[in-house]
Amino acid sequence: MALKLYGVPFSTCTSRVLGALYEKGLDFELVPVNLSVGEHKQPEFLAKNPFGVIPVLEDEDVNFFESRAVNHYVAHKYKDQGTDLIRHKNIKEAGLVGVWVEVESQTFNPAISPIIYQLYVKPLHGETPDHSVVEAAVEKLAKVLDVYEARLATSKYLAGDFFSLADLNHFPYTNYLMKTPHASVVNSRPHVKAWWEAISSRPALKKVADGMILSV
Repeated sequence: MALKLYGVPFSTCTSRVLGALYEKGLDFELVPVNLSVGEHKQPEFLAKNPFGVIPVLEDEDVNFFESRAVNHYVAHKYKDQGTDLIRHKNIKEAGLVGVWVEVESQTFNPAISPIIYQLYVKPLHGETPDHSVVEAAVEKLAKVLDVYEARLATSKYLAGDFFSLADLNHFPYTNYLMKTPHASVVNSRPHVKAWWEAISSRPALKKVADGMILSV
């Protein structure tokens, strides 16, 4: 039975998983979830993810949720297919992938997500962005990217001179950021800019970007 991914392409978390599936060259079915009518809060969906959020990856009789965990599963199960996203043949490289996957989740994401929420999500609900929140988050993100700039001065990608989950997991939020006036926080740092250009030009992630239709 083919993999099924429940979600919507413009969702940052769904697009994170789409990136891994495309990088692996896997066959799967994308099952749209109608968020506007609360389909994700209905019993049928809650049976797949009791927290009622997208995405969910269904692999035969098992459902996986939390996009980063889903990507970890995909990268491990299909480690010998498509792009090696976890460097499974080199324990030190794999360890560095794990370090930067955690940095994305625990340091980068808390800085960038308020920007995307204020500029993209609130207007969808007819609400006005709080630009003071945006500016504070941009300042926080700039400090994070100062660390990235130093790291990327020594390697092409975050975990080394190879593309991995550490880079892929950054893609959705950064892709939306780059459509805003705050793209300068990336573009003003030459090594971060080069890193972004390298990952965003990958065919798999360009395919993901095509479905990320939200605009500011």
